[in-house]
Amino acid sequence: MAATTRMGPEERAESLARMATGELDVLVVGGGIVGAGTALDAVARGLKVGLIEARDFASGTSSRSSKLIHGGLRYLEQLDFELVREALTERGLLLQRIAPHLVRPVPFVFPFTHHWERPYIGAGVALYDTLSMTMGTSRGLPHHRHLTRSGALRVFPALRRDALVGAVQYWDAQVDDARYVVTVLRTAAGLGAGIASRVQATSFLREGEHVTGARATDLETGEELEIRAKQVVNAAGVWTDDIQEMVGGRGQIHVRASKGIHLVVPRDRIQASSGLILRTEKSVLFVIPWGRHWVIGTTDTSWDLDKAHPAASRRDIDYLLDHVNRVLRVPLTRDDVEGVYAGLRPLLSGESDETSKLSREHTVAHPVPGLVLIAGGKYTTYRVMAKDAVDAVAHGLDGRIPDSVTDRLPLAGADGYAALWNQRRAIARDADLHPSRVAHLLRRYGSMAAEVLELMKEDPGLKEPLTGADDYLRAEVVYAARSEGARHLDDVLTRRTRAAIETWDRGIAAAPEAARLMAGPLGWDDARVEREVEYYRKRIEAERAAQEQDTDQEADAVQHGAPEVVPEDLVT
Repeated sequence: MAATTRMGPEERAESLARMATGELDVLVVGGGIVGAGTALDAVARGLKVGLIEARDFASGTSSRSSKLIHGGLRYLEQLDFELVREALTERGLLLQRIAPHLVRPVPFVFPFTHHWERPYIGAGVALYDTLSMTMGTSRGLPHHRHLTRSGALRVFPALRRDALVGAVQYWDAQVDDARYVVTVLRTAAGLGAGIASRVQATSFLREGEHVTGARATDLETGEELEIRAKQVVNAAGVWTDDIQEMVGGRGQIHVRASKGIHLVVPRDRIQASSGLILRTEKSVLFVIPWGRHWVIGTTDTSWDLDKAHPAASRRDIDYLLDHVNRVLRVPLTRDDVEGVYAGLRPLLSGESDETSKLSREHTVAHPVPGLVLIAGGKYTTYRVMAKDAVDAVAHGLDGRIPDSVTDRLPLAGADGYAALWNQRRAIARDADLHPSRVAHLLRRYGSMAAEVLELMKEDPGLKEPLTGADDYLRAEVVYAARSEGARHLDDVLTRRTRAAIETWDRGIAAAPEAARLMAGPLGWDDARVEREVEYYRKRIEAERAAQEQDTDQEADAVQHGAPEVVPEDLVT
């Protein structure tokens, strides 16, 4: 096969050329986790597939989650056993077969504030483990264990002694959400799917009532194109209703956006060897280990402002700090916060006025012939959502379509990962890198780390840490532009790496060097490099200014001031 997992500038151009000629079986609109999963499911069934995304891949909800792959322990309390069962099944598949290089176990301590909670919460956690075991998906994850107060404080010394009377520790899993999306897309590309970011669907092609494709604009060049497809899948997440308007608003799916924000603080600010989960008056609060950092979240508030750049306000930040400080011996302050990010959950609209009570389950609709809508759900169950969407597509296609195979399809980088992990010290010696650097690469790329190492072999200077974001190597920036579909500096600093939330200056110091590294693969001149750095700086300044505002409306107004990164000739 001529297909490749590489998603560089040449592959993007080839994908667009292929999409603009002939007819696809399926066109997917939306490059988040559900769209990526749908493209992979469809191409793995032998269909001719294209996917377009108006911004960067995973730039919406799918890069701004709590970064957990979990069954949803709190849904047991709501008696939503089917959702938990489904999510636990998916967690096991991701850990064991589909993405062992990207998804890994993470422990959590659940403290009890009253003695009566031990039998109540303990029974819930025991059921959680039992459901996992009965489906054969618990392999590799320890079972829960009950802890005395002293035992809990040994695991999580940062807790105030009077904040708990005991605890239970259980295990879930976590993932770099944006990196996972790109890996799913690269897997789809390797099977022949055409993939292109910065391409916006502007209207549907129609033959009477039948949707026969989409008109789209390449936002990088301004070029208009028509993409013909037998079926179009709307996997636009919080933009579902906007896409639905393109067929006159016809459809049964209505989505409400719920904003969730997260804080990132240095690992040394909280002394613990486990994550933490706390109950709040509305939902739950997580303190999640994240490399040399902690991720603290999340909030759950209705949002009807700018979907592209949801803003975190001072009130949001103070809410999280206030709740976590109720149990910490040494309280956190705003000065301890390295990074802040805000995302929107696409919740199916229901009778409830509170977004925290809206459904996390997904639904598929076929409002007009040729168009499938998929919405709702949660990151962990993306593969099931994608399967259901393609099953709906199959009804609209002539001929028999094979069943989904993604439950037994490892993602790009998974094959050989376990052996490479065992060989990481030998690989480090051969590459003249510290073993921790090789471990870092394997956990981000799996067996595709060999491609990053090859870049360093060709140019030893790429072995050096990225200035201002030294958790990452220069080679990773070049690789993001050459092979991972990164088109702009923000794509690299915010999603291909996480420098935007993991550094005190939110990636500003890393920006000039990263832009220069991207210039070669993307053909940028000096003026373009400067423009990318300036755009990134203004975006970060706007986000920081928004985080000083008290209300959502004020924060949104400030953050709206940052420019969009489109070619200058399209805005002048």
